[in-house]
Amino acid sequence: MTKLIIILLSAVFINNYVLVKFLGICPFLGVSKKLNSAFGMSVAVIFVMLIATAVTWPIQMFLLEPNDMEYLQTIVFILVIAALVQLVEIILKKFIPSLHKSLGVYLPLITTNCAVLGVTILNIDEGYTFVEAMVNSLGSGLGFVLAMVMFSGVRSTMEGSDIPKSFRGLPITLIAAAITSLSFLGFGGVIENLFS
Repeated sequence: MTKLIIILLSAVFINNYVLVKFLGICPFLGVSKKLNSAFGMSVAVIFVMLIATAVTWPIQMFLLEPNDMEYLQTIVFILVIAALVQLVEIILKKFIPSLHKSLGVYLPLITTNCAVLGVTILNIDEGYTFVEAMVNSLGSGLGFVLAMVMFSGVRSTMEGSDIPKSFRGLPITLIAAAITSLSFLGFGGVIENLFS
């Protein structure tokens, strides 16, 4: 149980896929302007990460590895993720059309969101069991939510600020993203020391 808690908290804070590993930067920069869109995108990413892990881990362990086809891992995982994103898009379009409309082009981009692919591959590379992989995926998704919501708050604060003309737009956004990612460096070693 302690190991699962460490995996969860490490995925959220220490090994945050967006702010530490720099995976999933496109939606991080593109959808974080409004809190509602950022949160909606994050929930969709959590869902896709969990379902993708639940599908790709057994495929890797029971199909690819026993048949010496590990070289197909990336292609198979991308196809699975693409199918799952289509499923999420259909569900959102049918049941939450306002969120589907606000996410716009960024929802199909979950297919190419390297954070989702990164989670599924790193779960295998870390040698996680199925339960550990699911916990890591949940933690990674929660870390994605945390990063998106934090950065959305930073960006909304910046909109009301008097920013020098040369820094407006993308330059100040990248500077703010760098400073936000620095805030996560302080968590290194804290989680492990809590449970040792």
